[in-house]
Amino acid sequence: MTLLSDRGSVSLLVLGLAAIVVVVSLLTADVAVFLAGRARAQLAADAAALAAAPLTFEGGDAAAEAAALAALNGARLTRCECDRDPTWAPRSVVTTVEVSVELSVLPDTNATATARAVFDPTRLRG
Repeated sequence: MTLLSDRGSVSLLVLGLAAIVVVVSLLTADVAVFLAGRARAQLAADAAALAAAPLTFEGGDAAAEAAALAALNGARLTRCECDRDPTWAPRSVVTTVEVSVELSVLPDTNATATARAVFDPTRLRG
């Protein structure tokens, strides 16, 4: 004999487990999207630093070039240590960029990355 209170309990258990699987799947997807955004930010920071480095010697607006390359990679330049230096001394350029990451379950956030490029003008000599 089956008690009336037991009817449908398996259905509720399956429904609860399905809800947990959906939530875990959405959280996993958010983590993957954030990691992809962080990788995109690192790519943009690397490109920005590499683009700005030669302009610190040759002239031009290194920060504007870094910002342009960051924008081409879907990022926003937040910092550029790329001062003009007309000497033949090696120098470093440091850029920091930010990428907006839209998540489905978690709140939207920004992924930030910093890159450093070393430029040695003496290598330009033939």
